[in-house]
Amino acid sequence: MATKNLTTEEFASAVSGEGITLVDFWADWCGPCKMFAPIYEKASEAHTDITFAKVDTEAEQELAAQLQITAIPTLMAFRDGILVFSQAGALPAKSLEQLVEGVKGLDMDDVRKQIAEHETAHQH
Repeated sequence: MATKNLTTEEFASAVSGEGITLVDFWADWCGPCKMFAPIYEKASEAHTDITFAKVDTEAEQELAAQLQITAIPTLMAFRDGILVFSQAGALPAKSLEQLVEGVKGLDMDDVRKQIAEHETAHQH
């Protein structure tokens, strides 16, 4: 499956569903983004069970601001609507593959439990 461009309006519904969604924040003028694009595209073809999305930070400045994207490329990974990874910088193919495997291997019940504990701790 090829990568999918996301607009601000589509973003919330794209990352809130079941399964895994990766989002690459990029811009046309960004050299590292251009180097990362074919790596990301290739990974999207290898992992057809994952949504590989892209957000053009120039076209979607409001969304980039809301998500506090300060450097590009920034890669975010969502699983079942939960942000489980966010990092700036272009990843080599091997690191992207490790990230994908890591997100696939997450115990989401454990992740939800940690979030609940974290939220409880911050309510007092």
